Amino acid sequence: MSTIADNLGALAARIDSAAKAASRASDSVQLLAVSKTKPASAIREAHAAGLRDMGENYLQEALAKQEELRDLPLIWHFIGPIQSNKTKAIAEHFDWVHSVDRLKVAQRLSEQRPAGLAPLNICLQVNVSGEASKSGCSPAELPALAASVASLPNLRLRGLMAIPQPTDERAEQEAAFARLRQLQESLGLGLDTLSMGMSHDLEAAIAQGATWVRIGTALFGARDYGQP
Repeated sequence: MSTIADNLGALAARIDSAAKAASRASDSVQLLAVSKTKPASAIREAHAAGLRDMGENYLQEALAKQEELRDLPLIWHFIGPIQSNKTKAIAEHFDWVHSVDRLKVAQRLSEQRPAGLAPLNICLQVNVSGEASKSGCSPAELPALAASVASLPNLRLRGLMAIPQPTDERAEQEAAFARLRQLQESLGLGLDTLSMGMSHDLEAAIAQGATWVRIGTALFGARDYGQP
């Protein structure tokens, strides 16, 4: 059975190859380890292999892991849908939020960010595929939302995030990621982050400018949703 360190080595090779194919530096792409449903012990193993950035989708699960892993210098990213009643805990316990899709949530995160902490890094989630089941603002809503969020204290708007409709067609993958990149460029805000690409499509995302690829299965193995 592959260890997390083995999987990380294979992922690093994929990222390096994809970056070179896109004439990019390998270090222009960062790996966000998506640890939802995985135990704290797996995160500890990932940290020992050299990873620092951990992405979590479920707040209560994340808070329990953070408590168990307080001895590690981890950087925590919230990447799941955000309910308004969860913003206080997210503002207090995370360094990044990739999934802001409406102004009310951003305002609450700004108001509830503790004074002693650095500004919360924010990505706006955009529904680039127009799926009714997906979170994210529409491309048409994005300019006004971005302008409003950029003006909020205690937040630092870094870029955009998307979870496009899954497809095995490389051209379709790239088209969705290109749309997110073009939307970011059109904002003219000097944003530096594109959070896009997962285990199955990271090459297409890197080809279109991803700076964070969010990797769960290829790093930790298949998820067990039967776990609490």
